[in-house]
Amino acid sequence: MIDRVRAVNGPQPVLGRERERSLTVRQREILDELGRIFEKGFIDITMADLAARVNCSLRTLYGVAQSRNELVLIVSDRSLRQIGRTAHEAIEEDMSGLEAVRAYLAAATMAVSTITQEFANDMAAVPGGAELHEAHSDYLVDVTHTLLDTAVDNGEIGPVDTAAVARMIAGLGRDFSRPGVMADLASSPKGAADAMVDIVLAGLRAPSRVAPGPRPANRVPHRVQSLL
Repeated sequence: MIDRVRAVNGPQPVLGRERERSLTVRQREILDELGRIFEKGFIDITMADLAARVNCSLRTLYGVAQSRNELVLIVSDRSLRQIGRTAHEAIEEDMSGLEAVRAYLAAATMAVSTITQEFANDMAAVPGGAELHEAHSDYLVDVTHTLLDTAVDNGEIGPVDTAAVARMIAGLGRDFSRPGVMADLASSPKGAADAMVDIVLAGLRAPSRVAPGPRPANRVPHRVQSLL
């Protein structure tokens, strides 16, 4: 299963591998600091403002990126990649396919756990911002699709359009963190996404995998559960 996941192609990095390797320790620290600054919104912040906030020269910042917007894309991409690596590490070889889906998505939705309304609004206005998140979202869908196919192969779930299910559940975190949606949620985007994934996966489980026991009088019939 892990080998199948590793074979899924990820998005191209904003900061190429050669440029990433050429960064100094201080430049890497600055990128981490900028991530915390951008979380609170950044549309009105200039390069000079950023240099002052992280206590570095403009020359140092321009050595990493040529503009504030490029810095935003680099910082966001690095953060998403780190979360992606953590999500991969959450998958263990002895897990079932559905267990792997749950563990992977629970770790991946950390990407939206710190998103604020201000960041979401500003990111939507940055050229290339939507495309960056689209690329990472597509990768998330592809990995989830692979894990669901594994679940089908293992007999954990019956035949189902795994591509459709993957696109639905893997895109929940992104949908719930969109500007205008976050304010309507009773919980955080991550909390809402994790809860909905649990509901969908519970409905997908094959009957033979459900633990036997007395059926409560008010239990929803399995045929209805499978549609959730």
